[in-house]
Amino acid sequence: MEFTAQQIAMFLHGEVIGDPNAKVNDLAKIEEGQPGKLSFLSNPKYTEYLYSTQSSIVLIDASIEIDAARTYNPTLVKVADARAAMGLLLNMVQEALNPRKKGIEQPAFIAEGVQVPADAYVGAFAYLAKGVTIGEGSQIYPQVYLGDNVKIGKNCLIYSGVKIYHDCVIGDNCILHSGCVIGADGFGFAPADGQLQKISQIGNVILEGDNEIGANTCIDRAVMGHTVVGRGTKMDNMVQIGHNVVMGQNNIFCAQVGVAGTTKIGDWNTFAGQVGVAGQLSIGSQNIFGAQSGIPGNIKDKQVLMGTPVIPAKEWARQAVYLKHLPDMQKDINELKKQK
Repeated sequence: MEFTAQQIAMFLHGEVIGDPNAKVNDLAKIEEGQPGKLSFLSNPKYTEYLYSTQSSIVLIDASIEIDAARTYNPTLVKVADARAAMGLLLNMVQEALNPRKKGIEQPAFIAEGVQVPADAYVGAFAYLAKGVTIGEGSQIYPQVYLGDNVKIGKNCLIYSGVKIYHDCVIGDNCILHSGCVIGADGFGFAPADGQLQKISQIGNVILEGDNEIGANTCIDRAVMGHTVVGRGTKMDNMVQIGHNVVMGQNNIFCAQVGVAGTTKIGDWNTFAGQVGVAGQLSIGSQNIFGAQSGIPGNIKDKQVLMGTPVIPAKEWARQAVYLKHLPDMQKDINELKKQK
């Protein structure tokens, strides 16, 4: 596929600086750019590469300052947010290179009474149990399991090997990557008669829509009621969400985050890799939790926290510096003891 700078600018509502007829047919990092490649520049620390890259077009953030005294090779397409604009371009290319499929491949099992819209797709060896509903334009890839009464919204991508247990609800425009499991039993047991007695989990999971769930991520069904993933929330690979967790919109969960059951989470929080969240907590909105943080108690809004247990990130950074000096401090203490 080939695009001109003018076509890209029109699609992104950007401004062309240079040759509007410059053409690209591939993408490259700005530091590895070659003729015919499109690169993007959104971080000022990479600005120096603008003057050496051989890319034909660079999508550039309007906030980046260009040295007028220096020359550069590529045509620029200036936009308000180059990173977001690049995402839109990639989505367009993805849709062009991998158009959505239609129809039902065989062999596939579709229970009696289940209707597959004409513009939807069901891949080979998929299993659609009784009561399943599929929204228009949704893509059910091979070897997907949809249990009884599962509801899939419009324009969803359910990749190979996804398992969605009975009665769960997937909203519109969701992407579920291979190996994720939605609606397995929550981890509920109680001591009885000298053994651990299973507590039946009779609720479900609801993804409100516009969610992306990474490979091998597990979201447990509620004991009663619902485990809820708020609209726009995104999860990386190997995230674990416990039973009856209810969260708001646009949260980000990086790889290997674990959230124990019955925790309530607000909107626009970021959980970096391997964050652990204890159960039955209340977490506010617009917080950022650094990698490997442990959250044992309730959290209010708009904080940047790190460590175990979490503390303000700046305080944690100071403590990390002190820790490096502990061996020397121990020596000093031992010397002082000898002087007594």
